[in-house]
Amino acid sequence: MSEPLAFRMRPRTLDDIVGQDDIIGKNTALYKMICKGHVPSMLFYGEPGIGKTSIANAIAGTAKLPFYPLNATISTKKDVEHVVNEADYYGQVILFLDEIHRFNKLQQDALLPHVENGKIILIGATTENPFHSVNPAIRSRCGDIIQLTRLTAADCKLLITRAIQDETYGLGKEDFIITDEQLDNIAIAAGGDARRALTLIESVFYSGDVKGNTTIATNDAIAHLSKRIGVYGDNKGSHFYNLLSALQKSVRGSDADAALYYLAHLLEIGDLVAVNRRLLVMAYEDIGLANPQIGAQVLASVQAAERLGMPEARIPLANAVISMCLSSKSNTAYKAIDKATHAINSGHVGDIPKHLRDTHYAGAEALEHVGYSYPHLTPMGTFGGWVKQQYLPDEVEGLQFYSPLLAGEEQRLAKIYQGLRDKAK
Repeated sequence: MSEPLAFRMRPRTLDDIVGQDDIIGKNTALYKMICKGHVPSMLFYGEPGIGKTSIANAIAGTAKLPFYPLNATISTKKDVEHVVNEADYYGQVILFLDEIHRFNKLQQDALLPHVENGKIILIGATTENPFHSVNPAIRSRCGDIIQLTRLTAADCKLLITRAIQDETYGLGKEDFIITDEQLDNIAIAAGGDARRALTLIESVFYSGDVKGNTTIATNDAIAHLSKRIGVYGDNKGSHFYNLLSALQKSVRGSDADAALYYLAHLLEIGDLVAVNRRLLVMAYEDIGLANPQIGAQVLASVQAAERLGMPEARIPLANAVISMCLSSKSNTAYKAIDKATHAINSGHVGDIPKHLRDTHYAGAEALEHVGYSYPHLTPMGTFGGWVKQQYLPDEVEGLQFYSPLLAGEEQRLAKIYQGLRDKAK
C-alpha cells in the first residue's frame, strides 16, 4: 500500500477511536448525539498528532454524511464554493477545516450562511488557542470548543498493536516479530502523538532485520528513531506561550523539578531570547523585594547564556531557575506599581506639590516652587536622612499602593516602611 500507515489506520467510526474517552467515549453526550444522527458544528483544539483529523473522519463515518476535508492554509474561495455546491446537492455535508485559524474573510463570507442554515456542519481544527486565533464569527457558529489532550502511553500501545494485527489496513499480513517491551518503548517514544506512534512502528518494521520472510524489530532502530521524542512546536504558537507560563508558575510555586522540565522543553524548541526575557521578568515580578539580589544574579546568568549560546547556555539558566524556585518570594512591588497605575487611570490625579517641582531655572521662586526640605540634611539613625513633608498631590494624599510582605529581606524593608509611615502621620 502506498499510503502511510498513519493514514490507513485512521478510525472510520467513533468506535475505532483510541483515547479521548472523556470527550468522545461511549458514555459522552457527543457520542450519543452523533450516533443518533445529530452532528453539531464544533472546534477541535490541541497539539499536533492527537487525533483532530481522525475524530472528524470518524464522526463523518458514524453519521454517514459526505465528508470534505480542506486545509485553510492552501484552500481557495473556489474550494469553499465547491463544498457549498455539494451541500446543496446532498442536503447536508461535513466540512473539516484544518488550520481553521488561517481562514480568510472571503472564505468566511462564502461559508458562514450555509453553516447557519445547517447545510454545512463545520468541524474546525487548530493547534492555536481558538479564543486568540479563530475569528469570532466562526467561533459563534461552533457550539462546542473541544480541547483534546495527548494520548497516554497505554493508548499509543493499543493503537500500534491494532496496526500490527490489522490485516486490511495495517501490518497484519506481515510476518513481523516485535517484543512487548519494544512495543512499550515505541508507545513511550510517541509522546502521546498518535500519528507519531504509527509512523514509528511503520519505520521500525521497514528498518528491521529480515530473515527469510520474517521481519524482526531491533532495539537499535527503535533507539535511533526515538530521538527528541517529546519536542514539538515553535516559538510562535500557543504551546510555546503555555510553556513559558508553566515555567513561571512552577518557579512561583517553588517546584524546581517542574521548572527545570519546562525550561528544558523551551530550550529544546530554541528561543533563547524569549526564555531569557521571561526569567528576568520573573526575578523582579515573583521574587522581588524578598530577595533583591536575585535580579542581579539572574541578569548575570542571562548574560552568560547569551555569550555562551546553546547548549552550554542551559547551565547558567538552570542555576537561575533553581535559585528562584528556592528563594523567598514577594510580588508586592509588581502589585504596587499596578495599583498606582490603576489609580492614575481611574482619575486619581492631582497637581504635583509646588515644593517638589523643578527649580533648575530662573523664575522658579516666582512660581512659588519653594519649600522643599532636603532629607539628607536631617540624619535619622542608621537609615540616612528623613524629613516629614508631603510628596503625593493633595487629591491623592493618603493613598497606599505598597503593602509589604513579611518574606525574606522584605521583612526588614517592611519595618522601615511602616516606621516611616507612622512618623509621617
